[in-house]
Amino acid sequence: MHLVPADRADRRTIDGHRVCDAIAAIGDAERVRAWAGRFSLLADANRLALLLALHRTGPLAVSDLAVATGMNDPAVSQALRLLRAAGVVAGEKEGRVVRYRVVDADVRAVLDHC
Repeated sequence: MHLVPADRADRRTIDGHRVCDAIAAIGDAERVRAWAGRFSLLADANRLALLLALHRTGPLAVSDLAVATGMNDPAVSQALRLLRAAGVVAGEKEGRVVRYRVVDADVRAVLDHC
């Protein structure tokens, strides 16, 4: 059981080799936290709808996303603010219009399966 941390080494296991495999599968705790954060963002139906629209159609403005999702403009803006802060989407300004797109490759890969 070479992968078992010292603070858990004294605990009894049934299938020690599988415990090591499970620890390896979990990997770095920071990576797990990052994915949990991504899943938290995706767990909200409105944010997921926005991401699916952006992923499948390309860059869209807030007002267009509001029409597409049935949300109001302030709700779309708030959701995009959270997604932008997490690095999932980015906005590109063209004159007075900002169009958003999905920039997180891992999130795009998840959205491919939705």
